Amino acid sequence: MRHIALAAALTFSVALPAAAQEDEEMNEGFSLMEEGSRLVLRGLVEELGPAIDQMEGLSEEMRDSVRALASEMGPAIRDMVRLIDQAQYYEGPEVLPNGDIIIRRKPDAPPYERPEDAPEPGEEIEL
Repeated sequence: MRHIALAAALTFSVALPAAAQEDEEMNEGFSLMEEGSRLVLRGLVEELGPAIDQMEGLSEEMRDSVRALASEMGPAIRDMVRLIDQAQYYEGPEVLPNGDIIIRRKPDAPPYERPEDAPEPGEEIEL
């Protein structure tokens, strides 16, 4: 029993310094990774800085454009959305050669049920 305890004590005494050295190497590796990450992020910020500054001015222009579009097209889009039961039943928009935009119903979609307040076919929708 004494021999087993002595062998275990010798094994642990040799293994502990090696484990401590590995911990130091791991910590050094992590700090190198952290420093590398910081350098990459700092480089990205420096590279993107001018583009971000330029986009700030564009965002104001875009905000005004989106507001104008919403006020002009909002009612028409609201009417169109009311006619479409679920978007998953429709293909993506298609632009025809004459400039018309159509949205086709998928062939495997269930039959369309017209909303009660939908305009009659051929009736104009004011845009």
